[in-house]
Amino acid sequence: MVVTAKQLRAEPGRIISQAENGQEITITYRGKPRAKIVPLAAKKNNPEENDNELFGIWKDRKDMKNVDQFIRDKRKGRKFC
Repeated sequence: MVVTAKQLRAEPGRIISQAENGQEITITYRGKPRAKIVPLAAKKNNPEENDNELFGIWKDRKDMKNVDQFIRDKRKGRKFC
């Protein structure tokens, strides 16, 4: 399916539902293909598995056990305008 950028702005819900149904959508801008919307793979049965390869990348860092304290330490000394 090919849609224009204007159609994407006017009917985003319809276009996204087409992608959910398995259809690939090419977005054109001024007559030239600029982007593609593709359906996501079906969700896996195991909720612990995550498609995002960066999820949990820092889980073994010892300095980030307490995230709130880590952020406070990083922000120390920052001046806000």
